[in-house]
Parts: sequence; C-alpha cells; structure tokens
Amino acid sequence: MGSRAGIGGKKVALQQEGATRLRRSFIQELARIVGAGNCLTEAAARESYAYDSTPGYRAFPDAVVLPGSAEEVARVVRLCAQEGVPVTPRGAGTNLSGGTVPVSGGVVIAFTRMQTIHSIDAANQVAVVDPGVVTARLHQEVEARGLFYPPDPSSQSVSTLGGNVAENAGGLRGLKYGVTRDYVLGLEVVLADGTLIDTGSSTLKNVTGYNLTQLLCGSEGTLALFTRLTLRLIPKPATRRSFLVFFADLEPAAAMVPALVEAGVLPATLEIMDRVTLQAVEQYAKLGLPEGVEALVLIEVDGAAAQVEAEAAGVTEVLRKSGAKEWQVAKDEATRDRVWAARRAALAALSRRRPTTVLEDVTVPRRQIPAMFAEIKSIARRHQLEIGTFGHAGDGNLHPTILCDLRDEAEYHRVEAAVEELFAASLSLGGVLSGEHGIGLAKNRFLHRQLGQAQVRLMRQIKEVFDPRQLLNPGKALGVIP
Repeated sequence: MGSRAGIGGKKVALQQEGATRLRRSFIQELARIVGAGNCLTEAAARESYAYDSTPGYRAFPDAVVLPGSAEEVARVVRLCAQEGVPVTPRGAGTNLSGGTVPVSGGVVIAFTRMQTIHSIDAANQVAVVDPGVVTARLHQEVEARGLFYPPDPSSQSVSTLGGNVAENAGGLRGLKYGVTRDYVLGLEVVLADGTLIDTGSSTLKNVTGYNLTQLLCGSEGTLALFTRLTLRLIPKPATRRSFLVFFADLEPAAAMVPALVEAGVLPATLEIMDRVTLQAVEQYAKLGLPEGVEALVLIEVDGAAAQVEAEAAGVTEVLRKSGAKEWQVAKDEATRDRVWAARRAALAALSRRRPTTVLEDVTVPRRQIPAMFAEIKSIARRHQLEIGTFGHAGDGNLHPTILCDLRDEAEYHRVEAAVEELFAASLSLGGVLSGEHGIGLAKNRFLHRQLGQAQVRLMRQIKEVFDPRQLLNPGKALGVIP
C-alpha cells in the first residue's frame, strides 16, 4: 500500500501495482460467474481501471469483472459480501471527483457490456435501459421517435447512463430541464448483500413508501449498484434558436445571466466561457471569434415556433441593454451544431495547454455569478495560476479549470491551496461544493463545511443501513466528521 494526496483531498491509502491479493479460488469463482474472458487479473488490465478522469488519484483493483446481466452482478456482489471484498462500480470512467478509483483494492465491476436499450415506450414516454448505454446513443434513439431525454453532460458521447444516475449528472440544458434525477422513474439495483430489488415504477405518480429511487440517484455507488434504469422522456422541442454573444469584459457578461432570467426568459441552455477558455477553444475549433473578446455567452431557446419567437425577442431586448460587444444568431443547424460542439470541447481544448487540467465544479446562486468570477480571478492571481472558467451559467454552475503540471511539486501545492479557496468562496456566496461532479474522493473532507456535522452523520447512518460492512465504493462521498 502507498498514499497519494489528490487535488482538494487529504492523503488516502492506495493499492499499488502488483499481484492480486485475492485467493485463486475466489478469482476462479468470479470467472465462473462472468466468463473467463470477462474476469481480468493481469496487472496491465487492472491498471486500466486504476484511475478515472480525476487528476491525482490512482489505485489498482485486485480484479475487474465485466458482467453481462443483473443476475451476474448480483452473484458477484454476493460472493464479495461473503468474502468481505470491497466493490467499486464503474461506467465509462469519465468521473471527475475520483468516484471510481478503487482505493481499497478489491473488485471493480465495470458495466460496459450491459448496453441494451430494452424499450422506448412512446405512449408512456418512458425508456428502459441498461446502465452501460452511452448517453448520446439514447439521445439519438429517442429523438428519432420524436422524443427527448434532456440530461446532456458534456461527456455524453462517452459517459454511460448508469454513471450519470450515480453522479446525478447535469449538463448544458439544466437551467430549463433540470438534471438526471428529474428523469429517473425507477431503478433495478443490487444491494450490498447481493439482493436484487426494484425501486420506483414506470408511472409518473408514485407515493408508495419512501422514495428510494431519488435517494439512490447521486449516491455515487455507495448504497447499491444499478442494473436497469427506467427513464422519463418528454416530447422533442419543435424548434430552437441559438445566440452567440460577445463581450469585451467579463463582468457585464456575468451580470447579463441573472438579468436574462429575471426578464422572464427561460433558455434551454445558457453557457459562458472566459477569455482563457475562449483562446483555447479558438485554437482547437477555429470559430473565428471577433477581436477583443473577453467572454462569450451562448444562449439557446427552444420549444414551439411561437414560443421560440417570443423568447428570442426577449433575449434580444436584454442583449441591447447588456453592454454586449456584438451578437450573432446561428443561421442554420450546421452553424449551431459547430458552436455547441466547440462548447462541449472546452475541457479538451484547455487540456492542450498544460500537462494537467484540474476541473472543478462549484455552483452559486445566479445573482452571485459575477462575484464568483471575481473570486476566481483573485485566486488565480494570488496563487500565480492560470484558470480558465466555463460553465452552465444559467444555473450558476461554473467550472474553474486550473491549468498546471502536477509533476511540479511547488505548483501542486499552489493548486491545492487554490482549490480549497474556490470551495470556500462558493460556500461563502451561498453556493455548494458540487453542482454535478459529485463528492467522490476529491471533496469528501470538505463535506461537513457545507452540510454540518449532524447532516453528514445522518448520511453515514443511511450508508450503514444499506452497507453495514462498508464494502460498496468505500471511502467515497460521505466525508469525515472532524
């Protein structure tokens, strides 16, 4: 065993590379359950599951299994429970808070083989899917039928729906349509002892008993493992219109966001990018941005044609008073898609500038967005760091992204200090530690600062009920009571 301090977190014990610690008979039983080709114990294979998209964390599992059904998941979990072996569930590994790093070793259960869309019911507007279905694939399938699944994390082309539910993922459309939790009607899950149960239903109304479905959404694999998801769909919006708004200063751009919502306009998406991010995106996507732009706001309204016309007029009225340098309306779908693809590529663009990108996730009330931007600029200046900020400004969810090199120990310590100050700034402005990335490993020691000791203690008691032996994704999400 060794230790490594992840960004924003205290040092945690990590299982190092080497031979698996599991008994041969245990591994043989795993292989019997999932098939020999779906039970991985070689060091090179285990290394692929030792990390996720969060910088600063790496821990080898003792084995990786890729089950093909809920029954196989239940049998694996039951075996692990009998032997006291920790279990870490994993989707596509796009997690940004260390939530799928197997810090206690044990068995990683990867759901990538479970990728069936079982049904899309247009009459009831419900989809039933496996946890390994890629998010963008569901988008394509339901939109081909005139339906719409709104949650759209930036990682949608690779992230899986099970991971989205585990993290309660958000996305660009969160302002108008909400987050993943708002579209989960029911779950088939495996409990810590291997019991398979169904929560919720495919009906829109259901007040039978405690709402375990909503409790499990965002639980980061610490309470149960998802094996099937029942998701709510809505009609696909008939039309949409996108605005690109350029500002010579960041402050009026940030101030325009609450002004737009206050004016009665509810955009489907309302995104912002600062100068550092814009420069990276321009180099990456060649948008042809005007000179002297310090911030870009992307606005999209959607719905019925008459509604879009009315909301577009409202957007234009607010823009006239906003101090915007200029704005453009996407002239066709190709232009619109290119612009939004560039926004979704913001992290990829920033990652080309330095060896390490530390992407944070703070959310404040909309009126505090200008103040949060000011805090980010101050923190960057104070710690001599380059921070590019973009995010879902409509719901106050910002992603300050620190560009650095974690091999530089002095810079690493400045980054750690900056991250802690970002969290403190968000909380001081009435915000939260995480809007959509979860707590995982990276933020768990800060949890009590937002929730207080009593609330964290209550959450740990819930964990105790679901997982008394602490075998499901140990060390994640629940914080430490000082």
